Order: sequence, then structure tokens, then C-alpha cells
Amino acid sequence: MLVFILLTLYVLLALFLIYGLLINGMRPSKTLAWLLAIFTIPVGGILLYIMLGRNRRKKKLARLRKNSIEFPSYSEDLIEKTSKPKYKKMMSLMAKVTHFSPTSHNEVTLLEDGEHTFNKIFESLEKAENYIYLQYYIFEEGELADKLFALLEKKIKQGVLIRMIYDGFGSYSLSAAYLKKLKSMGVEVYPFLPFRFGRFLSSLNYRNHRKIIVVDGIIAFTGGINISDKYLRGNTDLGKWHDMHLAIQGPAVAFMEHVFISDWFMVSEKKIPLSARPEDETDSGQETVQVIPSGPDDAFPNIEHCYLSIINEAQEYLYITNPYIIPSNEILKALQMAALSGIDVRLLIAEKSDSKLVDWTVRSYFEAFLKSGIRIFLFPYGFLHSKILVSDDDIASIGTANIDVRSFEHNYEVNALLYDSDKAKSLREIFLRDCKKSTELKQDTYTRRPATDKLIEGLARIFAPVL
Repeated sequence: MLVFILLTLYVLLALFLIYGLLINGMRPSKTLAWLLAIFTIPVGGILLYIMLGRNRRKKKLARLRKNSIEFPSYSEDLIEKTSKPKYKKMMSLMAKVTHFSPTSHNEVTLLEDGEHTFNKIFESLEKAENYIYLQYYIFEEGELADKLFALLEKKIKQGVLIRMIYDGFGSYSLSAAYLKKLKSMGVEVYPFLPFRFGRFLSSLNYRNHRKIIVVDGIIAFTGGINISDKYLRGNTDLGKWHDMHLAIQGPAVAFMEHVFISDWFMVSEKKIPLSARPEDETDSGQETVQVIPSGPDDAFPNIEHCYLSIINEAQEYLYITNPYIIPSNEILKALQMAALSGIDVRLLIAEKSDSKLVDWTVRSYFEAFLKSGIRIFLFPYGFLHSKILVSDDDIASIGTANIDVRSFEHNYEVNALLYDSDKAKSLREIFLRDCKKSTELKQDTYTRRPATDKLIEGLARIFAPVL
């Protein structure tokens, strides 16, 4: 009798999950894959779907109802006044899906690698008078974390309010002792989806991959760099980590602060006011910036749409730096079409990866890239972790998102779109400089790689939807 009851419950649960699969509107191939897993892998198929397959986007309306911060959909005036007409459509698209308008009169500073970035961050933190907001996917203890702790302690004594969010998975090594010291000195600290009994399976697949600092609503930082000593000294396996970060001053800071405040509400269920406003007049600079947040509870995969728009608008060149290029079918086809139409498309990827499985999966797409005329360069010095798209000397994207389904569908990410010729040219020069240091793959030699490599790549590619 007990076996019959358990079997009946199992079948009912499977039918319930299948019902959800069919009405959630997934791509047919993805739906079929999950149906096969549920039917052919007893118990394990259901557990995998609960961990990796469920879509949380339908919670968006409930979250928005609770959050009292609202911005206008977009600024028609700025979109109309932009000096680059070919990006008006992109500005409108991004504004409609993110509710974040582009802003002018910003000053953006490119911060290459850890030492440059942290010098600027600590300089800005030292100037804080009212509040500091910090949010990181990876927060590791070490020399850098100790230096940050000492500075935060100093600012707390000066009356500065400090709030911090860390990801429960990415910062798994962060000790209870360090957190206790932060809290005891007055820092408000919350984890994003920590691993807890009863919620492990439902939260494992949804991570907060954002890196944000906001100081007094005056300056904001974002990009690929985490709080980790590997950006300063490197590590044994990969050497020094190389990355690109941004310091932003001007109206765009308000939108970066809004991203933090929204996440703060998610982790603490506390509403906090927005200090900076995007409509505030500033004389920071002349650069147009659009903040692009994206997460699994958004109505659309905002950053995937952003990347597709940049690819499709490219007329002369498209240069991409990213360690994890595991493209969706849409991105793959767009890149191939761009290259086949005569656009100079190049990919700059780290020669070594921090994950063997990810490395083999990334490499499984190389032949398809090379066949369509896309040039691939492998950077050999340390681990290149930057997430940059730059095109036509007039637009660039820098942020936290990789070019993979995980960043598009499962992670909370944030990028900054820079509609600025000077920054685009600087990033192009950095890209070409790094390409000169790298090894270019050639199609004729790469296609002759061992059959065992092709087999491993094929097996690894099965995991592309969840990496």
C-alpha cells in the first residue's frame, strides 16, 4: 500500500510539473528535453527540473507591486536628441523592457584590472559622507577584504550608513566570523538566496551575479571585478585575473542605485528611499549611458536583447571579450550572419578557464564560429574575465553578463550601455592590443583537432542550457 501511495504521489507531481512546462511557453526543444528527463530519469528528472528548469518570471508583478520606486518608461526627448540616429531603436527597446531610460551628461571612467579598479573604489569610499551600498557575487576573505573591512569600520564611526548584499553561492567561502564582525560594527548585511533547508533546490539555479557599489548617489561602480585577491595577485592555476570595470558619475548613478534598492528589498523585505534621481541636473560629463538590468523575474531576457541589438546594428566591426561564450541559438545565428555579411567579428577569450566543463562547452562552438568567418583569439596571460562588446567606434557594453543562457535566463545581471565614441575607441584599442598578445585560431588547423576533443566538446555542449 505504501508503495502504491508513493507511486501515485510521484505521478501526480510529475503531471503537475508537466502541466507547468506546457503552459509556461518554453522553446519546444527545451520543453521536450525536460519532458524526456522527467519521464526517463526516475526521481532525478523531477529534482533536476525543480533545481534548473522552473521559470520564476511570473513573480514579477508581485515584486513590482511591493516595490514603491517607479521611473518613467523612457525619455523620448533624449532618444530623439541623440547624435547617433541608428541607436534610437535600441534605446527605445532597452527603455521599454527595463523601464530605465538613457541618460546624458555622465562621466564614465574605464578601470582596467584590479589594482586600478580598487584604487578608484577605495578613493571614492573614503569620500563617503552619507551612505555606501555594496553588492557582489563573489566576496572572498583575504588582503582586499581586510582592507575593505578597515575602511568600512572607519566610515561607520563617521556616521556613514553601509548596506551590503552578497550572493549565497558565489560567496560560499565567506566565513560566519567575518560576517559577524561586519554586523557587530554596524554594517547591514544580507545574503542573496542563501542555502537553507527546504529552499535549496528552488534557489540553487537563481544567482545574483551583479557587482555594484554606490556612494552617496554621486558615483557608482559596476563591471566584472569581484572582491577577491586573485585580481591583485592571481592564483596558482590561472594566474592573475584580468577584467574591466566602470566608474560612473552623473544621472545614470540613480538607475544603478535603483538596481541595488530593488535587490535590497528582495533580500531584506525592507524599502529604502532612492536618494539620487535620474532627472537631477549634473555637470559630470557629456556621455550618454543606459543601465541595463536583467533577471529571471523580468518579462524578457533584457541583456540578450541588448546583445542581439548591438550585433544586428553593427556595420563595420564587432569585438567581443568574454570568458564564457556559450551562445543561444539566436546569438549564434546573429554573429554568423554578421560575419558572413562582411562585418569584422572577433572574439577574445581566455586560453584557460576556471571550469573544465565550461571550457569544453565554449570550445564546442568554435568550429561554427570559424566556419562563418568569425576570428577567435585566445588570451594566454592569466584569466581574462572581462565582459565587453564594442562596435563601430560608437557603442559599447560593459557589465556583469556573460554570453550564455545562465546570464540571459537565470542570473540577476547588470550592464552599462555606453553611447560614446571616445570610450568605444579606447575599448577597441585595448581589444586590438590584447589580440596582439594572443593566439589566433585558424579554421583549417582547428577542424583537424583530435576526435576525442570533438567527443568531449559534444558531451559538454549538452549542459549548455544550464551553464
